[in-house]
Amino acid sequence: MDGVRVISALNNPRTVRSWCMYDWANSVYSLVISSAIFPVYYKVVAITSGGSEQVSFLGFQVKNSVLYTYALSFSFLIVAAILPVLSGMADYAGRKKFFMKIFVFIGSFACMGLYFFKDIQSLEWGIFCSVMASIGYSGSLVFYDAFLPEIVTKDRFDMTSARGYAMGYYGSVVLMIICLVVIMNHSLFGIFDDELHAMRFSFVLVGIWWLAFSSIVFTMLPQSPPAGKPNGSLLAKGYQELLKVWRNLKKSPALKRYLLSFFFFSMGVQTVMYLSTLFGTDELRLPGDRLILSILLVQLVGAAGSWLFARISQLHGNKFTLMVMIALWIGVCLAAYLIRTEFEFYALAAMVGLVMGGIQSLARATYSKLIPRETVDYASYFSFFDVTYNISIVLGTFSYGLINQLTGSMRNSVLALALYFLIGMLVLATVRSKALR
Repeated sequence: MDGVRVISALNNPRTVRSWCMYDWANSVYSLVISSAIFPVYYKVVAITSGGSEQVSFLGFQVKNSVLYTYALSFSFLIVAAILPVLSGMADYAGRKKFFMKIFVFIGSFACMGLYFFKDIQSLEWGIFCSVMASIGYSGSLVFYDAFLPEIVTKDRFDMTSARGYAMGYYGSVVLMIICLVVIMNHSLFGIFDDELHAMRFSFVLVGIWWLAFSSIVFTMLPQSPPAGKPNGSLLAKGYQELLKVWRNLKKSPALKRYLLSFFFFSMGVQTVMYLSTLFGTDELRLPGDRLILSILLVQLVGAAGSWLFARISQLHGNKFTLMVMIALWIGVCLAAYLIRTEFEFYALAAMVGLVMGGIQSLARATYSKLIPRETVDYASYFSFFDVTYNISIVLGTFSYGLINQLTGSMRNSVLALALYFLIGMLVLATVRSKALR
């Protein structure tokens, strides 16, 4: 049990604070690596000596933005393949924190490894590190999310989840500002060759921040109890735990329908989160500093959105609140197809920020409410949630990149995202559960 005490009481303020601290730790990856600085850096570096965006990767010729999209899809496919087994093992042996640590190490050191992605000659290394960082981030979340129903009572799911996301927004903005100060004043430090060198240093800062604050979380967060003693192979028990959860899902129609709804609207949400910066560079030709400013706007508004929609869910229920947010997302996608100016992009970024934090926070809390309360294998249940999440990103980012490749425009890709949101809304309308009122 890693030499630490087992969770013994719900709603413990110290435990809740330590749980929320992981959002503070890992969200710097979401902002600096997946959304802001790295995509801008990638678009500058991943070009040929002649300035062409058609690059060679493992012998294939592909547009740089499409390659990045496919790399993200691949990373989430890997996570979707391995997490179900690991989460079943973690639940049965009471080792959630152990597996969470493994993915944190993978992700944080991969971010540091991006420092050595210097030019088109090291493109394969850059793609490899970005894939591993994505795997580390996504892989850690299944074990982190699974702690939520173990540390607070159901009536606090929404606000605790929102508090975590808000902490993530605050923490990521703090490090983002530090990175921007370093990048914009790189000549004053005397150790950077140019602005791109300073940007690579920011990737190292992300890895250090993620690892350092996660270490505090691992020290303070109690260990989860094991589901039992395995009689045979722990790997086999992982599969058995998954089969048990699958059988239980068949008895919970509301949970099954919610997972289907989540699958579709998550395709839209996560694709926007990961690829909005590329939309700004390719479709609106916005310079890097303007794009980073818009991403900061998303983060600041996102923290407020998490609290706002958590409050609305307390007054009107989770289902109603999710329906409202999905409707707003459909509007965002339609507006993205039409926008042409920088000011319109900022306005859209503010709307994205408002619903981004709210829908991610409430989606996690809603699923927690639908899990049967007698269960102890939360990681196994959350593996279904996170496999759904990861496969949705695989299909969302892949379809986004494919439509972009076939039509030559990301505007057509965002119309597909609007369709995914619409399907998610229609399925959510069929979910019936008193827990969501």
